[in-house]
Amino acid sequence: MNTNENPHRAARMRARTMTVFRRGAGHGLVSGAAGVAVMTLGEKLEQRVTGRPDSHVPGRTMTRLLPMTKSPANANLLMHFGQGALLGMLRGVMADSGLRGPWSSAMFAVVRLTNDQTLENASGVGAPPWTWPRTELLVDLAHKSVYALATGFVADKLAERIGPGPGLQHARLRSGRHTDIGPVEPTAAGGGEGRQH
Repeated sequence: MNTNENPHRAARMRARTMTVFRRGAGHGLVSGAAGVAVMTLGEKLEQRVTGRPDSHVPGRTMTRLLPMTKSPANANLLMHFGQGALLGMLRGVMADSGLRGPWSSAMFAVVRLTNDQTLENASGVGAPPWTWPRTELLVDLAHKSVYALATGFVADKLAERIGPGPGLQHARLRSGRHTDIGPVEPTAAGGGEGRQH
């Protein structure tokens, strides 16, 4: 920590960081819910074409991880939609921080896949994806990518309303990671360009 840093400025920067996390998490809940709705619609369309049955892996995973009296079939929707909405919180924080666009959605797709596979494999319900039949793997990757792109689209649109975010402000001063730049002082409105310190 820089001991010469103005304590008032340091407090403003911490407050802005916490605002980014709080606001981003709220944006992300909305975005994640929208993303899981789009993914579910895509899954239902794909199932009509391919004849693939519903997966009950989310519900079985949930009943293994949490002490529940509900059957896996009843828990399936709760896990499916709850997990999508809760993970969306991360994508909302990403967007409010300035991590936006398809590149950020691709990073988030990896997070979604990692979360699913960690929970499913830790509970003993799933198996590592590289052991799956290739068509099953491709279908899962496609649906999780749709989720990530839809969630990212909504999160990015919500974040655009508040300005570029700290990361984009930093990049506009000089691209790349540089210790001699930033953090950029927030403006009164919480977005927009600020002063470099």
